[in-house]
Amino acid sequence: MIRGPSLGDVRLIEGFISHLALERRLSPHTTAAYRTDLMGLATFLARGGSGLEEVDYRILRRWLAHLSTRGYARTSIARKAASVRAMYRFLARRGLANEGPASLLSTPRAARRLPAVLKQSEAAALVEAPEGDDPFIERDRAVLELLYASGIRVAELSGLDVSDVDLGRSRVRVLGKGGKEREALLGQPAVEAIRSYLAWARPMMAPESPSQGALFLNRRGKRIGPRDVRSLVEKYRKMVLPGHRASPHTLRHSFATHLMEGGTDIRAVQELLGHASLATTQRYTHVSRGRLFGAYRTSHPRA
Repeated sequence: MIRGPSLGDVRLIEGFISHLALERRLSPHTTAAYRTDLMGLATFLARGGSGLEEVDYRILRRWLAHLSTRGYARTSIARKAASVRAMYRFLARRGLANEGPASLLSTPRAARRLPAVLKQSEAAALVEAPEGDDPFIERDRAVLELLYASGIRVAELSGLDVSDVDLGRSRVRVLGKGGKEREALLGQPAVEAIRSYLAWARPMMAPESPSQGALFLNRRGKRIGPRDVRSLVEKYRKMVLPGHRASPHTLRHSFATHLMEGGTDIRAVQELLGHASLATTQRYTHVSRGRLFGAYRTSHPRA
């Protein structure tokens, strides 16, 4: 019989998860990832006859080695180690556990992999792929235009309400990570796509309350979810970009990359992406070799 985490360990983990959700205001997706990571550690410890309060550095290293032998990627192991360090810092501040062993925990630096970036022509082909007068096709067109025009995260798009959109000012109010609010910008194609969607498509999808509630709806008349959006992007990716990788995150990264290639200042891109740290934007954005070569050619006196 496989031993599971003790009730005491589950309570410690849930106390930390409540802190993340209520005090740090992390998203349900993020808190769920923390819970999965920490319950995995608690299960590993229970199988060895110990618990979270009895952990030492040697046991934690054995846990990481176990994850490696199970085939977890370095990025996943690094995230799990970070989850454990964060929880023990929280428990130590409340006198519930010793932070020491977890604070020593380190993992090999994960290789930085840039997400796929679409060429401008490819991004245009993707967002223009929905064709037809079906209300859901009209919704898809608005979703794709909004993702590429604003660079918002898929969870941010899913959380939008009709009242968050200001088409007159070409703006959309976004609630980002940590509950931070910002305004994202819209280009004219996105404004026109959303205006058309709101004018006739959404009322057909939700005739009982066409002017209130969630901006984008799924086929059940409920708020569209991140999984729905990913499926939507994949559907049109297969149609117009076979052999390419594309996701909502690809459109976000392409948004940032194309702004950078057009000469937009990195701090402006940071603001538009909703990054708290400029370092995050520097890792996130990608400047093409062609732009770098062009900048060298035009700027260096001996080029």
